[in-house]
Amino acid sequence: MTEATHQIRAQVLVVDDERDHAEAMADTLRKPGHVCTIVHSLAAAKDELLHGHFDVVVTDLVMETETAGLDVLALARKEQPHAETIMVTAHGDIPTAKKALQGGAYDFIEKPVDLVVLRNLVHRAAETVMLRSQNEALKGQVDAAFGFEGIIGESPAMRAVIQMVKQLAPSNLAVLVTGESGTGKELVAAALHKASKRASRRYVTFNAAGQAESLLEDQLFGHVRGAFTGADKDREGVFEYADKGTVFLDEIGDMPLSMQPKLLRVLETGDIVRLGANEPKKIDVRLVSATNRDLKKAVSDGQFREDLYFRLKGAEIHIPPLRERREDIPLLVNHAIGKYSAELGRTRPTVTQPALMRLVAYDWPGNVREVFQLMHRMVVMAQGDTIDVRDIPNEIRAGDDAAEGHAQSRAGLAGVGLDKLEKEAIRQTLAMTQGNRELTAQMLGIGERTLYRKLKEYGLK
Repeated sequence: MTEATHQIRAQVLVVDDERDHAEAMADTLRKPGHVCTIVHSLAAAKDELLHGHFDVVVTDLVMETETAGLDVLALARKEQPHAETIMVTAHGDIPTAKKALQGGAYDFIEKPVDLVVLRNLVHRAAETVMLRSQNEALKGQVDAAFGFEGIIGESPAMRAVIQMVKQLAPSNLAVLVTGESGTGKELVAAALHKASKRASRRYVTFNAAGQAESLLEDQLFGHVRGAFTGADKDREGVFEYADKGTVFLDEIGDMPLSMQPKLLRVLETGDIVRLGANEPKKIDVRLVSATNRDLKKAVSDGQFREDLYFRLKGAEIHIPPLRERREDIPLLVNHAIGKYSAELGRTRPTVTQPALMRLVAYDWPGNVREVFQLMHRMVVMAQGDTIDVRDIPNEIRAGDDAAEGHAQSRAGLAGVGLDKLEKEAIRQTLAMTQGNRELTAQMLGIGERTLYRKLKEYGLK
């Protein structure tokens, strides 16, 4: 047995009405360090599963009944969903054991049990549980530090956005996502769906802008055969197709005024009527909409219905532009570089500190979308293993230079000394990496010794 086998210490529940057999299995599992609890009945197994904590359950299939092991499996799946279950079965019960695999069992082993095979099987099951737990913990750390369900940000503003997504996701409340173009409204909408109870159902996106009313109505609500020339068969629309799921209506502020009461009717009644049909059809859809327009102003200008506005705005999530949350820029830059380097199968280049400071100082009118587009381009064009100021496109450097000296009140960075910018870049990167000096140095494009010296120089911890 390898050394790695001895490193996993699992909590194992052994269920077998044959006491000697149960003891023999437990003894062989205790040798590599597993902690074993032995019970001899379905009732005792139930009590342990309700009150204990186990990584692996080893259960005989046939005990008080022919399928008692399946009952243990069902209980384990319900009460200890993180655990893996191994069935012990006689040769004649293999079809039932295969049924157990379909019901979620990890594997099965035939009698007479080869104890070495059992020990290795339990080790693999325990390893699966451990790796799953580590991955979930890692995802939780990444979410806590850098974002949630694809939303990336460490700034107080983005932490507030992520918190709102987490709070709103379980509800059926309509959500209006606002913000400038490119800020990530689509990611917020998708996160609301993925974190909701509807996550296993359809998520359908639809752009409400720039379409004729007749086409828009057909696409949203569908039609019946013969509703118009060319309608040779029934067709369900977006809302019907997404029944029990989520619909994301992008650019809702550009929906034609004449279509707005029809959308309002759906939101008020939960009914859609296909073009050419007489009978309404009940649908259950969670609506998330987004716009970069000021809908309050559109309402006051008579371009958007006030009653629809309030229906859409069960809750509002506003995503601030990137220039108002500059502390997110280093994280977005490095995330994008990692993403595109992996896609291209090339070594990930590091961003030098002066280049990162330039990127932080830039206003990013295209917001997050512009960051990703630029980083994609820079990774493709990178000649070596670093990205420096000279690699930043001229239009961005020129824009940055032009802004310097008159944008201090707007950007908060122009006219600030380089030492102060350097200190802030180090402080923010340390916060993003949760104090990981090695990763901080890598992100800033400097050596660890240099980082250590800078920390002492600026009095940073």
